Amino acid sequence: MRRHFAMVNTSGRPVNWLGANFWSRSGGPRMWSRYDSELVRTELRTLRRHGLTVTRSFFFWPDFMPEPERVDENCVANYADFLQAHLEIGMTTIPTFLVGHMSGENFDPPWRGGRDLYTDVWMVDRQAWFVERMTERFAEHPAVTGWLISNEMPIYGGHASEEAVSSWARMMVRAVRAAGGRQPVSIGDGAWGVEVTGVDNGFSVRELGGMTDFLGPHVYRMEDDQIRQHYAAAFVCEMVSTLGHPVVLEEFGLSSDFASAEHSAHYYRQALYHSLLAGATGWLAWNNTDFDNLFEQDPYRHHPFELHFGLTTVDGEPKPQLEEMAEFSRVLSEIDVANCRRRDARTALVVPEYLEGRVPITDDQDNRFSFSVLRQAYVGAKLADVPVGLTRERDGLDGDCSLYVLPSTKQLTAPAGYRLEELARDGAVVYVSYCHGVTPFQRGPWFAHLNRMFGVEHQLRYGLVDPVEHDEVELTLTTEFGGLSRGTTLRFAVAGNEHSRSRLPVRPAEAEVVATDQDGSPALLCRRVGQGWVVLCTYPLEHMADLTPGVNPDATVTLYEALATLAGVERPVVTGDPSVSADVLDHGDGRSFVFVASHSDLPVTVKPEVAGRLVDPRTSTTVETLELAAHEVRVLLLEG
Repeated sequence: MRRHFAMVNTSGRPVNWLGANFWSRSGGPRMWSRYDSELVRTELRTLRRHGLTVTRSFFFWPDFMPEPERVDENCVANYADFLQAHLEIGMTTIPTFLVGHMSGENFDPPWRGGRDLYTDVWMVDRQAWFVERMTERFAEHPAVTGWLISNEMPIYGGHASEEAVSSWARMMVRAVRAAGGRQPVSIGDGAWGVEVTGVDNGFSVRELGGMTDFLGPHVYRMEDDQIRQHYAAAFVCEMVSTLGHPVVLEEFGLSSDFASAEHSAHYYRQALYHSLLAGATGWLAWNNTDFDNLFEQDPYRHHPFELHFGLTTVDGEPKPQLEEMAEFSRVLSEIDVANCRRRDARTALVVPEYLEGRVPITDDQDNRFSFSVLRQAYVGAKLADVPVGLTRERDGLDGDCSLYVLPSTKQLTAPAGYRLEELARDGAVVYVSYCHGVTPFQRGPWFAHLNRMFGVEHQLRYGLVDPVEHDEVELTLTTEFGGLSRGTTLRFAVAGNEHSRSRLPVRPAEAEVVATDQDGSPALLCRRVGQGWVVLCTYPLEHMADLTPGVNPDATVTLYEALATLAGVERPVVTGDPSVSADVLDHGDGRSFVFVASHSDLPVTVKPEVAGRLVDPRTSTTVETLELAAHEVRVLLLEG
């Protein structure tokens, strides 16, 4: 199964944008009317010294277009100087056209008058006019490396129908092209569409990907589990990358008001490396500087935490986040990332078609919850050192994997169920952990042939659930399974609401009971199908873990290791410690780079198992034991 790793192309060559969203501390969004040329150069030099090569810049719409048929020439002249500064310092920038939303407030041009941004014909024409005028001015400037249409338009313009949004976006992209803009272009919406989040805001990631050159997630998640938090951006990038387009992590970061200096560095480090391994090939941090001098100015006045998202302080001093960006820049250069690729995966997480909201008369909440269980399963697979990708049910399941994982699954279309059984017959392992869903809507299994597929006879009672009364579920193996010995007990915290805190009662028919719970009921069952296996877990393990604070790493890691063994999945590097993960990028010249990441707050020592040997690329010495500091990431060569 191919794991996408597409690059943005500029001037016919692949690039890896590494930089920051940029507002000068001279005025934040008002920088163009208070422009300080020397300060801008000072700020850019600081970024460049730390390995950053690109900024994302913004045409603050109220200032740039004060009247419906006029562009402010003073702002344009200041932006021209801004581009010249990039050229002098050896950087490029990605201009963003329609910037009404910024840092917690929507700023309208004074003449908008409440008109709809997507469907009011005159208003759409004015937006396209502005996009054309700015593109005409700067399309030939060598400092312009790409274009973005908007900044988080779902917040500024609101949600709308997919037809309206896609038509609006297409007209804006055409305006760029009509005015001579040949650089890569994207929308700037944050990739928050239904294909990623399960929430339909009108900004279909599929549709927008078809008319643009890259997709740009914006990720600022709040979690209750540190490892899930560190993988948050990576999982979103992985979801977006399944659509086959280059992925640029267009916005990520944190306010220093929300994290200490030490933990800010940890978050940046983990987000950068894990998103790289999830298919991102560009990164733009939010943002370049703090704004303590602007505390009386909106939006910082009423969103004071927005004052401190910077890579530098208001005095221009680098913060730990910028040092992490500098180290990441060095690593990208050392591995020559533009000529790397991700290894194909033999393990697939199945993204249900229901997540994308295309199935009629379904419950939105049940559709959406698969995002969170997939994310938790993704974390479990990563901690098990299982190379994993995502396959979308809507696109047809990839048929070249050895292991298919359907975590806490209530809904599956009828053809997909039969297709999975066919894949098992051809030699794959198909694992399903069951879930009743999180609402009362048609609560029960949406499987076309559950009994036959899993070799069981379910014992459900119509309209009722079989609640889990214990606070912890114990799964004890009754036979050897995937390298785990008989008698092994796996323990899982129980969570869920009145619908999902429940199990699937079954009796074995053709299936063998592999594990029972503490009440002696079947909990894990295997059915031989042709050359492969179908494995059923009667508890929603991943859903329960997703609702449990601080749960990772949990026993799902051990279960996934066993499933990978049963399926014969190759794990090129096995750390032997669930708090340490490993993954590989391959270079076109034959080198393989191993990324080993600690998720522990404490120093940890591991002796990885590898097929070959690990080598320190700086000293060329063999590495058998790794001593990792808290949340450290090491890059090694895999030889042999």
